Amino acid sequence: MTIVISVINLRLPALGWWAVAALLGVAAQLQQSSLWPWANYLALLVVCAAAGPVVRYAPARRPVLGTGRASGTSQPGPRGATQPTLQGAVLLLAGAGLAFALVGLRASVFDAQRLDPMLEGRDLQVVGVVSDLTQSSASGLRFRLQVESAQSGGRPVQLPPRMDVGWYSGLVPRGAGADLAGWELQRQPQDLRPGQRWQFTLRIKAPHGSRNPEGFDYELWLWTQGVQATAYVRAGAQDAAPAFLGETWAFPVAALRQAVRARILERVAEPQAAGLIAALVVGDQAALERADWDVFRATGVAHLVSISGLHITMFAWGAMVLVGRLWRRSQRLCLWLPAPTAALMGGFFLALAYALFSGWGVPAQRTCLMLATVAALRVLGLRWPWPQVWLLTFMAVVVSDPWALLQAGFWLSFVAVGVLFASGSGTPRPLAASGPQGIPAPAPAMDPRDNLDTLHWPTATQANTRPGWQRLLGTGALRLGAALQRLLGEQWTITLALTPLTVLLFGQVSVIGLLANLLAVPWVTLVLTPLALLGVLFPALWGVAALAVQGLMLVLQNLATWPGAVLVFGIPPWWLAVLAAVGGLLLVVPAPWSLRLLGMPMLLAVPLWRAPATVPGEFELLVADVGQGNAVLVRTAQHALLYDAGPRYSLESDAGHRVLVPLLQATQTRLDRLVLSHQDADHVGGAAAVLATQTQASLLSSLPLNHPLTVGRNAQRCEAGQSWDWDGVHFEILYPRAQDYAAMPPPKPNALSCVLRVSGRGQSALLVGDIERTQEAALITRMSTADGVRGLKSTLLLVPHHGSKTSSSGPFVAAVQPSVAVVQAGYRNRYGHPVMEVIDRYRTLDAGASAELAVKMIDTPHCGAFVWQSALPHNGVCTRTAGLRYWHHRVP
Repeated sequence: MTIVISVINLRLPALGWWAVAALLGVAAQLQQSSLWPWANYLALLVVCAAAGPVVRYAPARRPVLGTGRASGTSQPGPRGATQPTLQGAVLLLAGAGLAFALVGLRASVFDAQRLDPMLEGRDLQVVGVVSDLTQSSASGLRFRLQVESAQSGGRPVQLPPRMDVGWYSGLVPRGAGADLAGWELQRQPQDLRPGQRWQFTLRIKAPHGSRNPEGFDYELWLWTQGVQATAYVRAGAQDAAPAFLGETWAFPVAALRQAVRARILERVAEPQAAGLIAALVVGDQAALERADWDVFRATGVAHLVSISGLHITMFAWGAMVLVGRLWRRSQRLCLWLPAPTAALMGGFFLALAYALFSGWGVPAQRTCLMLATVAALRVLGLRWPWPQVWLLTFMAVVVSDPWALLQAGFWLSFVAVGVLFASGSGTPRPLAASGPQGIPAPAPAMDPRDNLDTLHWPTATQANTRPGWQRLLGTGALRLGAALQRLLGEQWTITLALTPLTVLLFGQVSVIGLLANLLAVPWVTLVLTPLALLGVLFPALWGVAALAVQGLMLVLQNLATWPGAVLVFGIPPWWLAVLAAVGGLLLVVPAPWSLRLLGMPMLLAVPLWRAPATVPGEFELLVADVGQGNAVLVRTAQHALLYDAGPRYSLESDAGHRVLVPLLQATQTRLDRLVLSHQDADHVGGAAAVLATQTQASLLSSLPLNHPLTVGRNAQRCEAGQSWDWDGVHFEILYPRAQDYAAMPPPKPNALSCVLRVSGRGQSALLVGDIERTQEAALITRMSTADGVRGLKSTLLLVPHHGSKTSSSGPFVAAVQPSVAVVQAGYRNRYGHPVMEVIDRYRTLDAGASAELAVKMIDTPHCGAFVWQSALPHNGVCTRTAGLRYWHHRVP
């Protein structure tokens, strides 16, 4: 309690230290790889809370020298600088420990609901209520289920209270792994709505996502959503049919949102316009197509098409103006509660209702908390300077939502607001005192940015004595000019200051973002969003909103096609991005230009930074975590090759868009060649997305000559004997031979997998696609007779066919003799890859070998992306274990 009271009464510098203490405490807890027992956090919480009053009221015992008489003796003086400084340090340390303990205790309570690993892969009978908007796609239906009960074999089992569930359409395999025996048509998804209670047969598993360098953390996202299990509906002919158990009054807001979304999709025929209107009204971002998202990101306006702080703040401002004007019409209401206070409270509560209706996403929650903090200060009569308000809201959001520190939106929004305030653009300056001809009078001694009540546009001056329409026209022109000037200044300030942060978070900068935002911000906030919201009451307005969407998209699509519209950079180290952010801030703060220009070299540190290159003669492999598929990035000092492009997950998603393109951008990789081993979807699913962004890359594959990926490209068939050298590293195609393509009967795609061997300075890697035993035997025969010295022996082997029993024959494993064997497979995939028989075969190879020579088995479900360097062949790095945090899935 002492710590809380101290925070409320702190001045600006002390509040800054408290904000730093809270930030450090939360950040330290978020670095934990595993959680402590909840009792440890509780004990730390008690100790830190007790430290406040103990230190605050401890008597000063240490004398302060220099207060005695001229005789040179020292006498105990009043409490000096040493004691308060020590007390302050201890209090700040206790504050950091308090934040650490609160977050850890909250996380440990939530983690106690984690899915029991013994229930994974089992079919359970689950009763639950649909709790949120359902998402339809070509592959089926996805929805969130609030679990009420679950049984396994007639016995009750405990499941996490909230799960993400998929109900897929079409064919499903009958059986799994060795029991896979054909396909069957399953029952098709029904029209689910929030509040409905259903009984399903579900196949459950723990949340598990891809883990790649600088990639999206799917498991963290589910953690922040309160989801601790995923499942899919078992709806085959042999499974119990899903049963509808009735309607409930649970989740009425979600039911209303889905009803409104259905009306939007019904009234607006154009899918692009309907999706954007649904995103703005009910927060359904999944209604937008992937191509539209690409346009929004390229033009830097993605923040406008989600329910972000901007929408809720604008809604709060509009609601505040409306409530204030209506309130002032009643003298009795004004006597009961002053109109400014009523407007402030009404605006906040209406904005809260809008945030709830739009899905209550994490950004909306943060914005409502910020508005609540500012509103509370106003109601309490506290007129704090803007830095104090900014720091207090920062502390409130961090303590209430600690995992926001790991989300890009948090930093972008808070830094943007802070930069606007610091640069003088965040709050308008008062214009009550004006000189002749509308020239503002000299600014007062107090910084007008400290007055948060000056929120009005410039007005016409009393010196303007022209009557009638001329005066009105002059006033309107003055206001319009001031608004445009202010908008341009704010956009320029935000763009310049946030560029380093954008590079750090996303690895790219929209060059046309300033122009696109100047056009889109007023159009979306003042035209499109009001029309979309009013359409809930007057559906005819959705037709007008659709026209507004079409006009906006026409402009944005043209801007996105400009040459150089987006600049892509490698993601720099965090300390370099912080340095550049300070430089951007220096360029926009009100200060002498001699000081502001110091920010230019600091800002340029980000675009000039380059990731460390591989030494000539050496090479690096990055085995990406793409699920059930292959994708291996090979880099030399100045060249790069991608072997396979991962799977297609659905008609709307593939490994190219989700994993490989962001990975190539983050690592500043420019591909010289894409090698596609064969045409199976788990190897070429992401190829189109990769080639669309890496247009200079040549294509080497075993694809048919008329395959869509080869048409109009620099494409060539892979044939044994092809070879090339990059930076002292040798690349050679070992299989298939030219005559293998013409074999009769035509071979299976697996039998034509391109086999690539990469070698440099005594180390080599063998990438073999999905070859099977027949192709392995052919390789052994040809390589042993053609070159008995080199053979097939390699340091690293990409295990054939994801560890299937059809591959990795004993003679082949013995011929390669790998030190590292890597399996790319999906977690709990339906084929059971890698099978235990194959794993045992590799383990038998190292029987009796020393620890240094033993075969290291790596699989992507346990490892995530695997980074291996020929210069350090025994020191590969697993992304999942290197960056392990307590919310990540521990694969058994």
